[in-house]
Amino acid sequence: MAKQEYSFSKEPAHEKSYQRGEGAEIPGQSQSLHDLTEKTARGKGKGSPVGSTGQSLKPCMKWKSSGMSASESKPKSSSDKAPKKDTGEEGKSSTVAPTTKRKSSGKSKTVKIQETSKCKASSIPEDVGESSSETEEDEQPVRYQEGSTELSAEYWGIQKLTKYVKGGDPTATVIALCSMRDLNLSQEACQLAIKDTGCLEVLINLLDTEEIKCQTGSLKILKEISQNIFIRHAIADLGGLEIMVKILDSPDTDLKCLAAETIANVARFKRARKTVRQHGGIKRLVELLESISVGSSCQGEDAEVARCGALALWSCSKSLKNKKAILKAGGIPLLARWLGCSHANILIPIVGTLQECASDPSYRLAIRTEGMIENLVKNLSSEHEELQMHCASAIFKCAEDEEIRDLVRKHEGLQPLSDLLDNSENKQLLAAVTGAIWKCAISRENVLKFQEYKTVESLVTLLTDQPEEVLINVIGALGECCQEQENRGTIRRCGGIAPLVKLLTSTNRALLVNVNKAVGGCAMEPENMAIIDSLDGVRLLWSLLRNPNPDVQASAAWALCPCIENAKNSGEMVRSFVGGLELIVNLLKSKDKEVLTSVCAAIANIAKDQESLAVMTDHGVVPLLSKLANTNNNKLRRHLAEAIAHCCMWGSNGVAFGEAKAVAPLARYLKAKDPLVHRATALALYQLSEDPNNCVIMHENEVVKLLLAMVGSTDDTLQEAAAGCIANIRRLALATEKAKYG
Repeated sequence: MAKQEYSFSKEPAHEKSYQRGEGAEIPGQSQSLHDLTEKTARGKGKGSPVGSTGQSLKPCMKWKSSGMSASESKPKSSSDKAPKKDTGEEGKSSTVAPTTKRKSSGKSKTVKIQETSKCKASSIPEDVGESSSETEEDEQPVRYQEGSTELSAEYWGIQKLTKYVKGGDPTATVIALCSMRDLNLSQEACQLAIKDTGCLEVLINLLDTEEIKCQTGSLKILKEISQNIFIRHAIADLGGLEIMVKILDSPDTDLKCLAAETIANVARFKRARKTVRQHGGIKRLVELLESISVGSSCQGEDAEVARCGALALWSCSKSLKNKKAILKAGGIPLLARWLGCSHANILIPIVGTLQECASDPSYRLAIRTEGMIENLVKNLSSEHEELQMHCASAIFKCAEDEEIRDLVRKHEGLQPLSDLLDNSENKQLLAAVTGAIWKCAISRENVLKFQEYKTVESLVTLLTDQPEEVLINVIGALGECCQEQENRGTIRRCGGIAPLVKLLTSTNRALLVNVNKAVGGCAMEPENMAIIDSLDGVRLLWSLLRNPNPDVQASAAWALCPCIENAKNSGEMVRSFVGGLELIVNLLKSKDKEVLTSVCAAIANIAKDQESLAVMTDHGVVPLLSKLANTNNNKLRRHLAEAIAHCCMWGSNGVAFGEAKAVAPLARYLKAKDPLVHRATALALYQLSEDPNNCVIMHENEVVKLLLAMVGSTDDTLQEAAAGCIANIRRLALATEKAKYG
């Protein structure tokens, strides 16, 4: 070992990592500490700088990178010796742009090879979208895999071919490129070898030549290796995207297709998408869709050009600014035309682009007006699951709009969506389908259709053993469906209440919001409420009021309203939760409008029980409700007025509301246009009018005239409350006159 260490210290720095891994043997794990000490001492003696990543101080990582470990040590074979000569040659020939290569990565060659083992796994979160910042994406530390990563024969072959690609004439370059394509470019070792040997820079430089064969050969290799996350970033760093965007103007069809496909691979991270847009790539990619008028066959060169253009647009459309650029470039009508095609290989990227863009309201409008919903519905019955998934996902995003929900029903898309629930093996497809059903179920007419297709029964079977993304959509759909009484009974009969209550212990915010709504919907049925209570569901809902997320708090408070209303002994149940009433009263200090609205609704239900109302009064519910009176939000006004009306039923709370100056703002609610606000306000004013001082304030705010109009309402409750309030005000006026004039 000592002898070999001495010989290696004489070699160039950029070769050392490969040479050590080949020749050295490690008898056991205890050797690593000795190596570390010896290497550090040797480094100090030479005065050589330590790399910025600190890898040179960890020789154990280098043993891993070259495929050697304590358990794998073995004597050198003749095949191990051969590459050493090539390495020596490479030391002379691979001096092209080593500084550029190191600047872009900041790591030694050994580390680069090690990175390959994780590149596929790393590419998954990267492709999700632009939610993570560029810093997180570009500087995310690499976790090294413990397994061996031996330098394969292909690696050394690429080193040799690189010399010919760099230094040969056009014919030699083309032959070298063809030979390189014969290698297995899907292997990470080959991909990173192209990057490490400086071949990547040469491949990108070849794109800027006028030799079409060289450009084509280079793009064919780049298209393959750009599946690797590190290669994608390197291509962007070396200015490859700008050149590929220029190639989109080429008269050569194959060249345009290859450039577009490579852009599709590279533009999977934020910076690359931005580069494509800034260099006019979006407009050029949209132009690729203009090839010809779409025929029924959808075949030939033009269809292939359109397919490649759509693939690139699909990757680019993950950016909000790129979506706007596609719209501005006239992409929507062209996408609509190709959507009428019958070939899945073209339809998948077309629909993929549409489902990415459908999150934008302007795209949803365009999708509706261009008549695309009919084709999306038609392709739900395709034989290709990927196409079905993207169509369902597009409907999922589009169905936020009521008009589109109606169109899906009109074009008979609800039944194919229901039928696709049977395919529970494909989780991506299931997530998209359940999402589409959820959003379509927002419309009552669609819920009635789903009842016919037995969709609720199918959804209940998906409440267990499913990933969270599927559960969120399934429970969201059940939450919408159980607004109908028949479906609430169906969920109970199918045994759906127990799994729903169990999911109240989840930690996923979106899942909790949907579960709360579904449990609250089921609780509207007294029989269901009994089951929820027996499973401790009300306590779980109450505990969610402590959740820091306002959406979860609001949905839990809304769910508690039907639970309290339909429980047998609601007062005792509510008071059995230690600190529960204090908790809900304190939520009136929230700054979130939806939380305030839902809590007011819950307090209105709780206050129907006198003992619970007395406890809330002690916790200061009156001043907290009074502070909310100056609001312009009609939904909050309605539930606040209801809460005040019920809270007046205890002690001197009616007087306290007047002293807290809640009466005058309440009087202004009568000018709102919402009849539900009128009803709740009239009830509150009727209760408040029991106090003479409050009657004076109401009279000063001219409520009599407004209430007189409401006495003629067809709503009996509003009619009686308005008449009762006027009667109390009039009674006070008569008493005043009598006292004054005898």
